[in-house]
Amino acid sequence: MKFNASYRIYRELTDENTKNLRLLFYALLIGLIVGLVAGLFRISLSYIEDFRNTLFNNVEKTDLLSWLWPILFAIIGVSVALFLVRKFAPEASGSGVHEIEGALDGLRPMLWKRVIPIKFIASLFSLGSGLLLGREGPTIQLGANIGKMVKDTLGQTDIENNPLVSAGAAAGLASAFNAPFAGIIFVIEEMHGHFKFNFYSVAAIMIGAGSADFIVRILVEAKPIIQMMVFPSPNIYSLWLYIILGLLCSIIGLIYNKVLILSLDFFQFSNKLPILYTGVFVGSIITIIGFLSPDMIGGGYITITKVLDNSFPLLFLVFLFSIRMLLSFFSYSFGVPGGIFLPMLTLGVILGVLFGIIMQQFFPNLISHPEIFAIAGMAGIFSATVKAPLTGLALSIEMTSNYELILPLIITTVTASVFTTLLGNKPIYTTLLKRTLGKVTPQVEN
Repeated sequence: MKFNASYRIYRELTDENTKNLRLLFYALLIGLIVGLVAGLFRISLSYIEDFRNTLFNNVEKTDLLSWLWPILFAIIGVSVALFLVRKFAPEASGSGVHEIEGALDGLRPMLWKRVIPIKFIASLFSLGSGLLLGREGPTIQLGANIGKMVKDTLGQTDIENNPLVSAGAAAGLASAFNAPFAGIIFVIEEMHGHFKFNFYSVAAIMIGAGSADFIVRILVEAKPIIQMMVFPSPNIYSLWLYIILGLLCSIIGLIYNKVLILSLDFFQFSNKLPILYTGVFVGSIITIIGFLSPDMIGGGYITITKVLDNSFPLLFLVFLFSIRMLLSFFSYSFGVPGGIFLPMLTLGVILGVLFGIIMQQFFPNLISHPEIFAIAGMAGIFSATVKAPLTGLALSIEMTSNYELILPLIITTVTASVFTTLLGNKPIYTTLLKRTLGKVTPQVEN
């Protein structure tokens, strides 16, 4: 009897260990696939954006035809993206992060067979058109669905969806920004109410994020996404300024979340219009604004570089911040696929540099580099909007390699997230999920 009981315990432990090792192996497989897909996505998008920039650069005042090509390019991009999403995969609209959170709770389906190809192709059209959207939303949703794909394809019924989907999501964010630690923290922090914690599930998201980042660095580049000066630690007596910046970010985060939802509700009428009408309307507006100032459109990487190089006067920075915020609402409100991380981070850079320049006029002895506040602005606005301060801190550091700024970033992110909560602000993805569930009958995949 004792032998049989001992053998049964041994078999149970062996089976459990085998299951956990398979989970880690699948997480590695997911990370490698996500890295390949995300790398291909980034390379393809880079070519499309270069082509769009060429069209803009070839515009001549006296040649009306040269004006027509960029407009047609944007109209086609928006129209095709809308057609693909509405016709084949409505779940692929927007960033997709709230869809993943709903799926982890069993409230939204994960129809990876249609979401993966549609999200990939439609996102290239929408982001390439010049809309103010980021690649991180698509890669996060692609990653999560690849996690579900691996699980379903290999037919491992004893392994739950949750850790594999979460590993895919972490891999998606890691491969979008060359930020594996931020990908891990994002799942743990932002999805903590949906992610099932245990030692092996955390190990799975670490393996997924790390392996995806490894592949992307081989395919694309190993440099930080934002090339900028690596700053020394700021003057200890200037740290109180980061509290002020955090308070400012908390207000901006509240406004951003409220207006984004209002904008989604306002432009909901476009769902009843022919797709081409919406494509002409959205594409024409974005292109015309791009003619006036290319820095007003697109995800924001080129704009960030110019802001950090002090290429704009103070008054234009105020104008740039205001217009890009409005256009980010406009770009997201029609249901095309694309993320809001990068547009938010761009706003944070502009706000931070504005703040740094103004404060330097009053406290020149405390501030040697006003651009240092750009990194805090990125972290602060992200923390106030998503209400994920650790992710905001990790993203800002990994994207810029400014590891010496951990203390001021902690001050900014904590201040921003706490005060925006006191003001009644809700996490944007929680709000988007509730809005989605309020519009459709919850579907649970069998």
